[in-house]
Amino acid sequence: MAVVDCVVVGAGAAGLACARALALRGQHVLVAEAAGAVGTGASSRNSGVIHAGLYYPAASLKARLCVEGRRLLYEYLAARGIAHRRTGKFIVAASPDEIPVLEQYLATGQASGVEGLQWFMPPAMARLEPAVHCILALYSPETGIFDTHGYLLALQADLEAAGGSVALHSAVVRVTRAGNEMEVWLAGADAPAVRARRVVNAAGLGAVALARSVEGLDPALVPTAYFARGRYYALGGPAPFTRLIYPVAGPAGLGIHVTLDLAGQVRFGPDVEWIDGVDYAFDDGARDAFVAAIRRYYPGLDPARLRPAHAGIRAKIAGPGEPAADFRIDGPGHHGIPGLVNLFAIESPGLTASLALGHLVADLVT
Repeated sequence: MAVVDCVVVGAGAAGLACARALALRGQHVLVAEAAGAVGTGASSRNSGVIHAGLYYPAASLKARLCVEGRRLLYEYLAARGIAHRRTGKFIVAASPDEIPVLEQYLATGQASGVEGLQWFMPPAMARLEPAVHCILALYSPETGIFDTHGYLLALQADLEAAGGSVALHSAVVRVTRAGNEMEVWLAGADAPAVRARRVVNAAGLGAVALARSVEGLDPALVPTAYFARGRYYALGGPAPFTRLIYPVAGPAGLGIHVTLDLAGQVRFGPDVEWIDGVDYAFDDGARDAFVAAIRRYYPGLDPARLRPAHAGIRAKIAGPGEPAADFRIDGPGHHGIPGLVNLFAIESPGLTASLALGHLVADLVT
């Protein structure tokens, strides 16, 4: 049986950032990943946006880790030569009833330490983003985009340089107790176990299921898992925007917004579709709803230019009609099992927050 200091389950951005932080503190870390490559789940099926942190209550983990993580992420991307750009972002009100929502974003963002937020009236918007219709816009200059795949590979490289490793095709099926240590069991009839003093459950969409397999963990301390699929459409032809454009947020997401990739390709999305499990199938039946939502702020949209792009799934612990949940980081002080940390609901802005999240988790277990 292999023995390491720490097993991290899941090689998405959260898992790799946690593993990197632990390895840089001298821990012998193994990352167990079920897929055949790093970052194949939520980390690669999103907007690729660096969020400023203005949506989340100032006292929340999302706000604190997003603001701190964004600053760390820009520094890291620059130091490692990973492609990124501070595009800036406009959140637009298309009707008078949406103006109070923008005012709340401004107050919340300022309370959380988000820099540079400012108002733009329609004449100024018409000069900067002539394709956009709005009656008021809130500008976030610290929002940006980046090469998420390059970032994930850099985290993996840092981990390996510090003596850690990633085991692909290594699905974890259960965790048992062995005194003050844990045994992490891998899938397969003759699958080996890895013994470790510390286990970080960063399994993303599978985090709740994995937590339920941990021997001795009170089931009452494990939340219910919900899954929200979000579809993206790409816009063919020249980009009508130079910055990110967002409507006011919806009840379970940030609304069908405009994102740009580093090549200038425009994508719209995601929507919110509650599903029962992990299914990335793309149903083109949502096209009319997309068109209606986009035309509220981009009336010149030609629907013929839209083509299906991809779908992602958010790992949630709050269901339809419930208030959005904060990041949930359950350490030994929460459940009483030494060395165990469960990460639940690490959805947006989890990618932006990942470096800060890694430091926090390393603090918890070391």
